[in-house]
Amino acid sequence: MRGRLGMGRMVKTALVFPGQGSQRVGMGRDLAEAYPIARELYSRANDALGYSLSDLCFEGPEAALNDTVNTQPALYVTSLAVLEVLRAEAEMAPVGMVAGHSLGELTALAAAGVMSFEDGLGLVRARGRLMKLAGEQNPGGMAAVLKMEDTEVEKACRKASEETGKPVQIANYNSPGQVVISGDQDALSKAIEMLRGQGARRIITLAVSIAAHSPLMATVVQEFRAAVDATPMRAPETPVVGNISARPLLGVDDIRAELAGQLTWPVRWTSSVEWMVEQGVERFVEVGPGDVLGKLVARIEPDVQVDSVGDVASVRALVAEA
Repeated sequence: MRGRLGMGRMVKTALVFPGQGSQRVGMGRDLAEAYPIARELYSRANDALGYSLSDLCFEGPEAALNDTVNTQPALYVTSLAVLEVLRAEAEMAPVGMVAGHSLGELTALAAAGVMSFEDGLGLVRARGRLMKLAGEQNPGGMAAVLKMEDTEVEKACRKASEETGKPVQIANYNSPGQVVISGDQDALSKAIEMLRGQGARRIITLAVSIAAHSPLMATVVQEFRAAVDATPMRAPETPVVGNISARPLLGVDDIRAELAGQLTWPVRWTSSVEWMVEQGVERFVEVGPGDVLGKLVARIEPDVQVDSVGDVASVRALVAEA
């Protein structure tokens, strides 16, 4: 995608797509009301899933929307609905770079033409179902650690794993001074205790029972890999920066390996954003509900332009600027 940044100068732009935590009841409703193209995408999703995902996004209830099985398809569809509106209204297409955070990586792959909308939705649904199953088989937890060096958090996780004999690791390298750790509850508690003893000022236990991006997801990796392998894919039309390597996924084999490995490997978001900026990206457009990624990008690279687009007002603001 080529975007405009002040004085009409063309700049290299990256589209980024959010993951779990960005969902909210009401997301996408005003877009579907204002733009037939968004309404049609929700309708296609409802038909493919066999239930009204649009009602869940627009009306809730919140507890059902926050169930991993529903959250992942809801974010995928809502983000792609925003993208379709942008393409129609602003003639914007993802021809620079794209990336997504965790679940958002699958949205980015669909945006880059790797999977059809329906095929991607089927894979996202399988991912949500299997991650929930893994959480039931191997309950765990996650916690955000703020204002600590990554190396100190890594050391605490390794030591906690050694002492408890159970896994805990960094799941998300979100931005400098902000990581999320994930794993078995005993190991997680031990790591938190160690970090607090080292002077950690803010550690926020997340309200989840799934230890995403940790070894506790390993029990479903084989089944998810089968779902990935069964999903028709083609080479991306746009460079897609992967979560594991923080580098472009060059072909279908790379993409399949990335998606299967992503369940147990950390999301290297900081490195991904830094690499994109090194390649000349000057503007990031977060496509989907909320502004979580926009805020992270701004912390990682304060000098780039960041826009978060997820509702009618933000779409119209971006269209007016373009």
